[in-house]
Amino acid sequence: MAHEIRSISQVGTSEPFELQVARGQIPGHHFRHVLGEVPAMSQNETGTIWDINDTNYPWSAFADAGTLSVARASASDADKKVIIYGLDADYNEIVDEVVLAAASGNVTAKSFIRIHSARMNGTSDNVGNVTITKGGTTVARILAGVGNTLMGIYTVPAGYTAYLTQGVMTIQNGGDATGTFFYRVPGDRFIIGHRFEVASSEYHYAFTCPFAVPAKSDLDVRASVRTNNSLVTAAFDLILIQNPGSL
Repeated sequence: MAHEIRSISQVGTSEPFELQVARGQIPGHHFRHVLGEVPAMSQNETGTIWDINDTNYPWSAFADAGTLSVARASASDADKKVIIYGLDADYNEIVDEVVLAAASGNVTAKSFIRIHSARMNGTSDNVGNVTITKGGTTVARILAGVGNTLMGIYTVPAGYTAYLTQGVMTIQNGGDATGTFFYRVPGDRFIIGHRFEVASSEYHYAFTCPFAVPAKSDLDVRASVRTNNSLVTAAFDLILIQNPGSL
């Protein structure tokens, strides 16, 4: 007879809040871990921590919702599938899948107002770069051999408030940079929510009281690098809680 494994939350006692969220035991609560990496930021340049060097994320490409176009750089990636995660015109979460049938011009069936991430769907990673564009502007890239995007950006879905619990940034040995966490509420500009220094090490900050970010707000982690060709990573954790009127 198989042994039944039961959680303490199933027998009337308590379990850590974070574990309950991860187990889907609290309605209207979801966890998001956002991870970004820039391969080689140039000296004295500033850019978002994502898969393209020396570039701030092109938020202006998403002034309106629209389809995305996906291109492959290697013929070895022909007919592989890419899954794209983001938000629709109403800022609700959506997922779409695109087959890399052609070298370029593989278009999503759904319209996106934001993209959060993308990954290869299958048993193998991508041999060459896979680039996702909107209106001719690159909005995501899966670097060769990586298998998924690494973008230190996020937009809070409609009907939710995001609570930022912690953030971390690293830079390669010998590197030196200023990190900035930007956020933008709907109808406003990007403003600084947190700033810090990182040199040859890791910077980690846990918010004593989680930082509340309203629905439809954009988050963007950037670095200003003082050493050439620096690999920089950034990550932050969010708990999404559905707003009372959306339940």
